[in-house]
Amino acid sequence: MINSIIESVSTSLSAEFGDGFTIYTELLEQGFDRPCFFVFCSSAANQLIHGNRYFRENRFCIRYVPSDKEQENKECNAAAERLYCCLEYITVSGKKVRGTKMKCEAADGVLNFYVNFDLFVYREKEPVPVMAEVSVATSMEAKD
Repeated sequence: MINSIIESVSTSLSAEFGDGFTIYTELLEQGFDRPCFFVFCSSAANQLIHGNRYFRENRFCIRYVPSDKEQENKECNAAAERLYCCLEYITVSGKKVRGTKMKCEAADGVLNFYVNFDLFVYREKEPVPVMAEVSVATSMEAKD
């Protein structure tokens, strides 16, 4: 499920920001193109609700590295405004999921944008084997 959300976030970023921005789904220490986004799940939790129904809380970080080092803050602020809009709703497995708990922090010329994509999931139960054939023999004898 997390990989599906990452794909959906990447699609939404690409639609909003266009081809001039590279989107990475794996962290790189060096050798990345500016401007770019790094998309990763920073934390995930799974809570049993009832039966085979679970609530998944997925916290994502979208890290934005601006292109212009001289106007990093201005570029990060503009990107944050666009991220609030484009990540409000994403489509995961054909269903709309709302982004919640959005917040951003700028540090060292990089914007960290946090958003939750929380959802309910159902686990398929394993099928119970069915007996192929049953036969019952009864006798009715009268007792006197």
